[in-house]
Amino acid sequence: MDNKLLEMLVCPVTKGPLVLDKDANELVSNSAKLAYPIRDGIPVLLEEEARELEIK
Repeated sequence: MDNKLLEMLVCPVTKGPLVLDKDANELVSNSAKLAYPIRDGIPVLLEEEARELEIK
């Protein structure tokens, strides 16, 4: 994923930053505790498509 694009994208729930998890192919919002999938190189930034992160 292009770093410039990543800098422009924000979590649709919190408007906070997203972190790329290359291994899981997801964009992670630590503030919302959600991980958004990247499908065919396209981030799917829909809350209903996001996976809830386990709180440790």
